[in-house]
Amino acid sequence: MKTNSIINVDELFQISNHSDLRMYDVRTGQNAKELYLEKHLKNAVFVDLNIDLAEIDNPENGGRHPLPKFSNFIKTLGELGIDKDSKVVIYDDKNGANAGARFWWMLKAVGHKNVQVLNGGLQFAESQGYELNSRNETYPKTKYVSEFENWQLPQVWIDDVKDATENPEFLIVDVRESQRYNGITEPIDLIAGHIPNAENFPFSENLEENGLFKSPEVLNEKYTEFFKNKDSKQIIFHCGSGVTACHSLLALDYAGFEIPNLYVGSWSEWSRNEV
Repeated sequence: MKTNSIINVDELFQISNHSDLRMYDVRTGQNAKELYLEKHLKNAVFVDLNIDLAEIDNPENGGRHPLPKFSNFIKTLGELGIDKDSKVVIYDDKNGANAGARFWWMLKAVGHKNVQVLNGGLQFAESQGYELNSRNETYPKTKYVSEFENWQLPQVWIDDVKDATENPEFLIVDVRESQRYNGITEPIDLIAGHIPNAENFPFSENLEENGLFKSPEVLNEKYTEFFKNKDSKQIIFHCGSGVTACHSLLALDYAGFEIPNLYVGSWSEWSRNEV
């Protein structure tokens, strides 16, 4: 039976004492670790986007948050205390819209079956009375064993995206907020704008006003209309650096779709090469 990609706080309460549960706080930002040490959900271990979930080098080659080597990520999973039978719950402080969804995608892409993102993230769980801690937490190290040797979810690279911009059979989806897509503002990358022929479906459209995910039925209806019968193999999702795009892939999985292609390099790579 397929594990639901989203877990609600009340469901987390019910399994919070299970011995195979592994919880991870994947918030980002300049003071992320310090803020984690001030306050996080009990038993949650801190995961660093820049160290654990990316191998940062030159953004011209792979963008600001390129994936680590598969073998290195497998070692990281063991260091974090995850084995193939672990029940993994991930959250961040942005409704799963940042590195929480990225970690989920990466775990799915190594073949891990039991992984979920916490609906509403840190703030909602705290508002519901989930117990907090203010110390560094760890799990005993393991040896993660994957039956695969490379990422198992579909990806495309910059040359594929370039071809797709000239092929009307493809749909390129930019999940950044509309002002970044329209080139009105660009707070991170060197150049404002968007990939030619990309369409904008901001990740925020996946959420209700309270920061919880819309129902699978509503998401399915919205994306079905947007996709216009395109096959998942002809759909490419991207954002600024291949992190927030995973929020939309998470929403699609939650809504019952096949997970389409992720362009990890995203605008951060494209804008340094093709503009």
